[in-house]
Amino acid sequence: MLSKEHPQAIRYRSAEPVLTPELPEECHGTIANVVFPTGIDRRDDLGVPDRFDIYYEMADYRIGVARLDVPDFVPSVGVADPPEAKV
Repeated sequence: MLSKEHPQAIRYRSAEPVLTPELPEECHGTIANVVFPTGIDRRDDLGVPDRFDIYYEMADYRIGVARLDVPDFVPSVGVADPPEAKV
């Protein structure tokens, strides 16, 4: 997660992957068992500024979308970079 005040500063990095291939469309395709984000859309239009739609590549064959709701509290476990880390 990036800082709102300084978007180049990393505030949190999950210890576990956020996206993992699970669906058949993610596990079978040109490059099997691969998912990676390609775009992100903050959903202010829904009146939910902490909701994001993540568009991602599915096995190099299709595009999927996942919804991410940022929690009010982000745990300290999983922080992988010092506060001065940059994107």
